[in-house]
Amino acid sequence: MEEANQSVVSEFIFRGLCDSRELQKFLLLPFSTLYLMTVLGNLLVVLLIITDSHLHSPMYFLLANLSFVDVCLSSVTTPKLITDFLKDNKTISYEGCMSQILFIHFLAGNEMMVLLVTMAYDRYVAICKPLHYSSIMSRQKCIWLVLTSWIIGFVHATSQLSIILDLPFCGPRIVDSFFCDIPLVIKLACMDTHTLRLLINADSAILATTCFILLLISYTYILVTVRLRSNNGASKALSTCTSHITVVVLFFGPCIFIYLWPPSITWVDKFLAVFYTVITPLLNPQMDARCKF
Repeated sequence: MEEANQSVVSEFIFRGLCDSRELQKFLLLPFSTLYLMTVLGNLLVVLLIITDSHLHSPMYFLLANLSFVDVCLSSVTTPKLITDFLKDNKTISYEGCMSQILFIHFLAGNEMMVLLVTMAYDRYVAICKPLHYSSIMSRQKCIWLVLTSWIIGFVHATSQLSIILDLPFCGPRIVDSFFCDIPLVIKLACMDTHTLRLLINADSAILATTCFILLLISYTYILVTVRLRSNNGASKALSTCTSHITVVVLFFGPCIFIYLWPPSITWVDKFLAVFYTVITPLLNPQMDARCKF
């Protein structure tokens, strides 16, 4: 009975982004360049903020944390994708697959809460209550806000992974993507997972959609508040926040689409997955550098 409850599948096989060997070789250099730029760009942001005393403010402290999360999130999937471009048999161990699921949801959930709870709150205080900014956004409060985002991301990831670990995998082992994600892996379980899939997808979709809506509301409130005070202030606020809002849309859009409409077209899912695992972490250091008040 104990052996029957254990997973028989010891590894999974990725189909990757495409089937063409020529196209995979062509994509090797662009994706390697993107990953290198992502790591160097985000680490440079972190290094500059740490070493420059003029940047030791709440806003830049949050940007440094966001850049660190982006490096980690990109490193969970992109190196494996790059090395798989050179392989015919793109395999990953069962433990490696579960680890990808854990860290992707942990880091993505953390980034959602960093964007929502900390950065949006920081922008609200900086624009709407500038005279009280230093007292409201104290160092201790910033640390607690960041720690809260990490805790929420961890709770979300472990709750999702705990469900997957209990599933039996004994039959098909081909994951139609370039990394392990819950909607794809759960299809391979040797049992009826329809209800379970709806529950997991609803949980992730609700989290992403709620964060996205609250972000839009918060930035709308900021722009409306500033516009009532000064037209020039509204223009400045819009110009400084547009870059961050762009990253928010690029990050949340694919996540919401994949989990809200799980039976979607495969190539569309792969295209969107590239956006929030490869492209968005690259854009963040460039976009965030423009978000100055």
